[in-house]
Amino acid sequence: MKMLKVSRKTHKWLMLFIGIQFVIWSVSGAYMVIFDIHYIHGDSLVQQHRDIVDGRQIKFPLKQLLARYPSAEKLSLGSLVKEPVYRFIHDGEQHMVSAVNGELLSPITRAEAEAAARYYYSGSGAIAGVELIRDNPPSELSKRHLPVYRVNFDDFASPSLYISVSSGELVTKRHEFWRGFDLMFNLHVMDYQDGSSANKLLLVSSLLGLLAALTGLVLVCFKVLRRKAAGLDGNNQQLTAARVHLEKESL
Repeated sequence: MKMLKVSRKTHKWLMLFIGIQFVIWSVSGAYMVIFDIHYIHGDSLVQQHRDIVDGRQIKFPLKQLLARYPSAEKLSLGSLVKEPVYRFIHDGEQHMVSAVNGELLSPITRAEAEAAARYYYSGSGAIAGVELIRDNPPSELSKRHLPVYRVNFDDFASPSLYISVSSGELVTKRHEFWRGFDLMFNLHVMDYQDGSSANKLLLVSSLLGLLAALTGLVLVCFKVLRRKAAGLDGNNQQLTAARVHLEKESL
């Protein structure tokens, strides 16, 4: 019985301490399981273009580009809203040059960012606003993508597309359900501060939760065994009463 008493007290105090987090784990876990991960990632927000560069469009040859930028690195040929462009690193900075006329296109303008966002966006909503972000990015955007244009659309779940200022490429997209997923994930892993991978709070809470579950299991086992014992005792009493009744009738 001492074990029962200790388990009851331990379970009660642990659940008072960690019970709210159990509810948070349940709600956040349910949110992340219910929604399809491809929808959460915003795959339906953008069109998967397969732009093929037509060699006949290239009027500014690679030879001329290298003559202008002799130290160009990581050079690639792609497109910006169907216009062929060269993208490369020069003196540590991202550059983009038109393969049609050799014009330097980076950094792109706000109008060009809007045109790129419309090109990628699969919905029908109008552009609700454009914001140039050079520093202090929101939590949903990695610093490595800066600077970017954030193009917001007036559509279901308030979608946003992030267009790189240097390359004109789509670097990421978000909508309200994805933002909700990020919040739920942080709550689920108890990331209440800076996103550090060394989350001691989660480790300690998990151990306390495990101990609470084990003490709860002990309480359940005792309750089940007590019911069985009570049931057997009741059956014995019924058998005894039946025997007494038969003996009286035989007399």
